[in-house]
Amino acid sequence: MVEFALCLPFVLVATLTAAELANYTVTKMRVSQLALRLADDGSRIGTGDLLSTKQITEAQINDLMTGADLQGSALGLFSNGKVVLTSLEPVANPNTTDRYRIRWQRCRGGLTYSSGFGKQGDTNLTGISVNGQTLKAPEGGAVILAEVAYRYQPLIGSRWLNLSSMVETAGMYVRDNREYAGPTGGVGIYNPENVTASTCS
Repeated sequence: MVEFALCLPFVLVATLTAAELANYTVTKMRVSQLALRLADDGSRIGTGDLLSTKQITEAQINDLMTGADLQGSALGLFSNGKVVLTSLEPVANPNTTDRYRIRWQRCRGGLTYSSGFGKQGDTNLTGISVNGQTLKAPEGGAVILAEVAYRYQPLIGSRWLNLSSMVETAGMYVRDNREYAGPTGGVGIYNPENVTASTCS
C-alpha cells in the first residue's frame, strides 16, 4: 500500500498527460478536416448547370458556415474559434503579371483572429503560402482558401500542459465555370435572398 501510494501521483500525472495529449491531437485532426471540407465545398458551390456559368450567393456561403458549425458543434467552434474563407484570383485575365488578389473574404466566429493570407481587396500578391507550398490561382479561375482558428479547450486544465491554440488551413481550386465578377460594384457574390453577409469587419 505504501508503494502504491508513492507511485500513484506519478501514474496519475502520466495518465492525465497522455489523455490530454491524445485529446489535443484528435481536436487538431478534427479542425484540419473542417478546414479541408470548407475549402472543398467552397470550391463547388454555385447556382447553375454544367453548361452555364455558376453564380455564388451570400446565402450559400452562410450555409457553408452553418455546416461547419454543425460539424464542429462538439468543439464549440464559433464560441472558441473562427472560420475564414478567402477567394484568391488573378489580377488580370489573361494574367500576364503573375499577380493575384483577394476578391472576397468571409468570416464567422467569436475568436479574435486575422487571416494569415491577407484581407479582402488586397492586390499585387505573388501567391499565398499554405503549409509550405505557394498557391496561385489559375488564369480565369480561383483558389478557395479556408482557415479554421481554434482556441483549444483542455480536458483537465492548462496548469500542467500549455497546449497552444491551433490554426489549420486548406486550399482547393474552383473546378466549375464560375462567374467571378458578380454584380456591378460587388465582390463577386450575389445576394438575391438579401441575407446578412458574413463579412470579416
